[in-house]
Amino acid sequence: MRVTEDHPTCRLRDVLDRVGDKWSVLVLNLLGDGPRRYSELQRAIEGISQRMLTLTLRSLERDGLVSRTVTPTSPPRVDYALTPVGETLSAQVAGLITWAEEHRPYVAASRRRYDAP
Repeated sequence: MRVTEDHPTCRLRDVLDRVGDKWSVLVLNLLGDGPRRYSELQRAIEGISQRMLTLTLRSLERDGLVSRTVTPTSPPRVDYALTPVGETLSAQVAGLITWAEEHRPYVAASRRRYDAP
């Protein structure tokens, strides 16, 4: 069987690629606590560059998971929040984050054992 771009697996992979990348997971998790400004997100996500945060937010907005609200002040205030569909994903992401936090020591030890000569 030949898999083409319109095959269900390929269409599903497209969505999973968005919600499964590490930066998107972290942004979605933070926004699960409520709207945040760009600078708050950047401070809260260790290691993310300005460019990568911008690209991640734009992709999440494009996919309808995050909304962007500009308040006309000087300077303009920009807030990001989960959309209703983004909120349905937030609980799933929170569960994944919890699992990762709980099992991080186990995974780290397994990696050390595997990498040992």
